[in-house]
Amino acid sequence: MLRFGLFGTGHWATETHGAALDAHPGTNLAGVWGRDPEKAATLAQRFGVPAFDDVDALIDACDAVAVALPPDVQADIAVRAATAGRHLLLDKPLALNTVDADRVVDAAAASGIASVVFFTQRFHPNVTAFLAATAAAGGWQHARATMFASIYQPGSPYGGSLWRRQHGALWDIGPHALSVILPVLGRVTRVAAMDGPSGMLHLLLTHDGGTTSTASLTLEAPTEAMTRDVTFYGDNGIESVPAGAGSVRAAFGLAIDQLLEEIESGTRDHRCDVRFGREVVAVLAAAETARRESRTLDLPA
Repeated sequence: MLRFGLFGTGHWATETHGAALDAHPGTNLAGVWGRDPEKAATLAQRFGVPAFDDVDALIDACDAVAVALPPDVQADIAVRAATAGRHLLLDKPLALNTVDADRVVDAAAASGIASVVFFTQRFHPNVTAFLAATAAAGGWQHARATMFASIYQPGSPYGGSLWRRQHGALWDIGPHALSVILPVLGRVTRVAAMDGPSGMLHLLLTHDGGTTSTASLTLEAPTEAMTRDVTFYGDNGIESVPAGAGSVRAAFGLAIDQLLEEIESGTRDHRCDVRFGREVVAVLAAAETARRESRTLDLPA
């Protein structure tokens, strides 16, 4: 049984990370740490495990960490955990800049630990099968992603998320768009970005080989305009990514399965490891600069 330390006490930590880890037959929760000690104590009581008031104490008590915290907080904990030889089950985005993302990648490589970054759509089997078949078909010239969401609708569990309010759709749902576009079109080589109304952001990306993609993102969509669509265009016609079949908790359970497989096999080549997480961060960071400076950026090879 792999002992997991759970870092985070919000809705995602509680209903996705914590619930899936608690139910998984191959894992045990070693304890909970959160920035709010009272919330950490409440969550720990729910799962019948200790609440820790020190990050490193929980790292010492576990074999792997699951982190559901703002990206800048996550990156620091991930570096400390990887340096201590703990495996990583992280959330997207990996970090808020490439410097911190590189720190995580370097720490994971130096210690040889296994890592998985939970890009939700990549852990729905029907989506991963679609992406594999679409990438194998080839001949694609363009992809278009439209992701209009809202964290401000009544009852949204993310309405109070300060990092989402501060960094917006680019960093919250931009990783979701990239996680399904990159496996088919490949590495991004050039980035442009432009703001739209109501927190909207438009990305124009060039990929290896000259293919292109666009992504229109917002966290402030009117209820009637909320949608999520990613479509590929090319020699074989038009193909749209299906909605993930199954619950988010089940998808996270598959992420746990795959991390356990990485650990057991000794391989370190998971398609959504911290290196892929870093690739996504590099595109997001370039887009942030492109929108701020009103220019197009080339990404280094």
